[in-house]
Amino acid sequence: MRWSGFHVWRGRLPHWRAEEVTYYVTFRHSRALEPKERARLFQLLLRPEGRQWDLEILAVLPERTELIFQVREGKDGQPIELSTVVEKAKQKAGRWIVKQTGERFPPFYHESYDRILRDEAEIEERWLAILGAPVEEELSDEPEAYSELWVKAAPADG
Repeated sequence: MRWSGFHVWRGRLPHWRAEEVTYYVTFRHSRALEPKERARLFQLLLRPEGRQWDLEILAVLPERTELIFQVREGKDGQPIELSTVVEKAKQKAGRWIVKQTGERFPPFYHESYDRILRDEAEIEERWLAILGAPVEEELSDEPEAYSELWVKAAPADG
């Protein structure tokens, strides 16, 4: 499979980038987030929706965060770097949490794991796993009842 504009950059992990692809991103929290902390991170990850990326699904769980999305083009016509968007939300949430708790460091690891989802079957598999995570982790009886789960609304039939 060939992707347009494909390139790799490396932090501690290799990060693949391409144009017009769907990404899965997850990052662990260094400690379980409290409900208000999860809500703050959730709000900050939703903020770029429709401007910098098109989210399919987002879940902020106590121990980790997971999302699936496509990045949009920036003003220069190039795809927006997804790590910039994710890391900005983590930094803002981290500063807020440190201010609230008096902790010395934010409860997020520096690097996120990201992956290009290669086909519809892989997208569906990851999507269903994220959707089911709040129930699997006994945070909610139904996915829809978990407040830090966002799912893209289906388009209305015309």
